[in-house]
Amino acid sequence: MRSPRTPALLAVAALLLAGCTSGGDAEPAAATAGTGSPLDPLDLDALTIPDLQSMMDDGDLTAVQLTQAYLDRIAEHDDDVGAVLTLNPDALADAQASDDARADGGARSPLEGIPVLLKDNVDTADLPTTAGSRLLVDSEPDDATITTRLLEAGAVVIGKANLSEWANFRGDDSTSGWSGVGGQTANPYVLDRNPCGSSSGSAAGVAASFAQVAIGTETDGSIVCPSGANGVVGLKPTIGQVSRDGIVPISAEQDTAGPIARHAVDAALLMAVVAGPDDADDATGQSPDHVDTGFADLDLDALQGARIGVWSPAADAGVDAGTLAVLTSAVDALEAAGATTVPVELPYQDEIGAGETPALLAEFDRDLTAYLAATDGDVPDDLAGLVAENADDPVELAYFGQELFTEAIEAPDAEQTRDTIRDLAQRSVDETLAQGPGEDDDLTAIVALTGTPAWVTRYASVDGVADDFVYSSSSPAAVAGYPSVSVPAGFAGPRGALPVGVSFIGTGWADADLLDVAADFEDQAQARRAPGFLATVGA
Repeated sequence: MRSPRTPALLAVAALLLAGCTSGGDAEPAAATAGTGSPLDPLDLDALTIPDLQSMMDDGDLTAVQLTQAYLDRIAEHDDDVGAVLTLNPDALADAQASDDARADGGARSPLEGIPVLLKDNVDTADLPTTAGSRLLVDSEPDDATITTRLLEAGAVVIGKANLSEWANFRGDDSTSGWSGVGGQTANPYVLDRNPCGSSSGSAAGVAASFAQVAIGTETDGSIVCPSGANGVVGLKPTIGQVSRDGIVPISAEQDTAGPIARHAVDAALLMAVVAGPDDADDATGQSPDHVDTGFADLDLDALQGARIGVWSPAADAGVDAGTLAVLTSAVDALEAAGATTVPVELPYQDEIGAGETPALLAEFDRDLTAYLAATDGDVPDDLAGLVAENADDPVELAYFGQELFTEAIEAPDAEQTRDTIRDLAQRSVDETLAQGPGEDDDLTAIVALTGTPAWVTRYASVDGVADDFVYSSSSPAAVAGYPSVSVPAGFAGPRGALPVGVSFIGTGWADADLLDVAADFEDQAQARRAPGFLATVGA
């Protein structure tokens, strides 16, 4: 068994923790850049990718200057937020290569020179990929398919984002945003509040303007929940829109990567680059003919004449009045944009919830073991190896256990359960969207609260409680394999300081339509504001 205190592990861990705890890698990069930035750091929040591309095309901005501005922002604020698990030491050199490519032949894509954060369960050959676990710091993967697509598009991978370790699938009482490698990510709006997970660093990093956009991943809620809690846009795509090759898995039946951004247009442009068929992921070949993949061709009149189903929390769900008021204001914005809203209830939720975890446990053992077997480097062979090494590690089990790991090892086959809950989840969405006998009665999408405001970060072993989830609308789309997109909708909680998002849910392969709806709603609601890094707002 590998010792957790080997020099190699400590050296790599020091590199990884630098971005989370000290921002130390950013300052030497700034010193060697030799260039100022035309951007006030506060301006980064409002600028879109089209704005930046126009500036770079006109010679008013370079990718090096833009990357430096983000590195400066990380150095200034990531001590408090802990979103960036490791910085790319070649980020400025990669930005210079992008500037050279633009000068030689023009931008290769709308992401040319755009700094991107990758969640640290997305494989990168030149940076560690850990899933937040100290047991993977010596892994040696190849680039994931989406990493390759980003690099070929000219994007600048500025670093890897912290996450809930193993995408929040290790222990029953895990705390979102904590990993053994990266420590705890904070919510940039109120620092003692949780960022939700598991794409915690991706969403918090984008909200705090540590990168223009980020890649997150979701099995159930891990893109939309942190996007809602951190006041950004997050798209959970249809399973098969984006390749999962080279991504540390929970389950191939529900996993997907997707974009996180401050602006809907940026999420759409990122989606346009990473989506598409891949021989390494069979699900990407299941797209029906004539599916709209014009993700970036946004229609800001999509809500005019649309019918939107409104799925409100049940009376006993425990959602507070301030958060319910955000949903009410979102409905008002939808109607102001020309939509008709219709109250709906999604059926079969109890049955879906009862079967999801048993299915995921069986699939986790299968799919993670396959990933470990295909990954070079000094990594455990399987879940049993992870359990044994975690037990000998001084950090990994400090705050919560590994009950899900041990349950997954012994989980019975759940193929029939999976088929049943997928069918129920798809019917739940599709039957709700089909409101009458004719197409004119159908709904364009369903809107719901993404979740409730961020809770105070606590730990099971210290405080006796961990994550304080109250409400989530993510499961129907997650289990169905259908798309959902969270968009900022307002603020609630103490002093009205905490972001709240709404999620638009659609049928399979309707991702482009949902992005249209999201962009139009964003334009109408104008609900987002930049984070203030408040220390606390009280209970």
